[in-house]
Amino acid sequence: MKSPRGILLVALGAALWGTDTLLRRPLTTVLDSSRIVLYEHLTLTIILLPFCWRGRREWKSLTPLQWAAVLGTSWGGSALGTVCFTEAVKIGNPTTAVLLQKIQPVFAALLARALLGESLGRRFWMWLMLALAAGWLISFGWALPAAAPVNASAALFATAAAALWGGSTVLGRFLLKAVSFTTLTALRIVLAVPLLLGLAAGDATAVLNARQVSSVLAMALVPGLLALLIYYRGLRETLASRATIAELSFPATATLLNFAFLGARLAPVQAAGFALLWVVIVLLGRDRTAGDVVYSPRKELSDA
Repeated sequence: MKSPRGILLVALGAALWGTDTLLRRPLTTVLDSSRIVLYEHLTLTIILLPFCWRGRREWKSLTPLQWAAVLGTSWGGSALGTVCFTEAVKIGNPTTAVLLQKIQPVFAALLARALLGESLGRRFWMWLMLALAAGWLISFGWALPAAAPVNASAALFATAAAALWGGSTVLGRFLLKAVSFTTLTALRIVLAVPLLLGLAAGDATAVLNARQVSSVLAMALVPGLLALLIYYRGLRETLASRATIAELSFPATATLLNFAFLGARLAPVQAAGFALLWVVIVLLGRDRTAGDVVYSPRKELSDA
């Protein structure tokens, strides 16, 4: 099932992720990446545990394949993906880390076709190229990017995050056939905590001041919980291959916020790029050339 509303909700949820870097970057000066992500998930776990318990009838009936998908989106997307992104923001240019998320649609589209059997449609690659072009205009305008050396480690971590989040989009779309978006959100966060506890076991601890605690809370509640709930609500009605293009509103919004935060002037061509991206997202939601899922791992398992 596809709907224009679904893809707009995906884009809105992803746009809220764009506020994340401004909150996350200052925390990297006092905390290790895995501990930042752990604190974020512990905060959300307190809120989401009741929803996890309320949805127990849904997750108790999951098949082994579906549980593997849950762990993939929780451990891969929520835990490791966020740790990789945080590390990229910590050791490199945060804008570069955000811009590398533009390659996420390629990972997700190929996985959606391979794992879910989604028909990409005749115009999918046209929409993807237009969205990437809009992202380029937002980031660089008409000019080529600066020839400054790129931190290879930061780029590697950011690329890993893009791959893990792209895979998480596909797995989430698969799971939303079996569980509600609130239950999936709760499972994604809560099940990531044990892995994060292990990753953060050797990290140095630090006493946070009131402002840093507020940043952790804001990061968990806005680009974390609120964005994820809106995102999964929209993903329920959106093909994963299309949703991942809408997710480009994340790096676009983050880039604009970085400009605003740094006090840099926003060129008209960059504002035009942002407008173009949202036009693509709206038109993509109305495009009917992509068919429904032609292969369902869940159906195959139930028929076995």
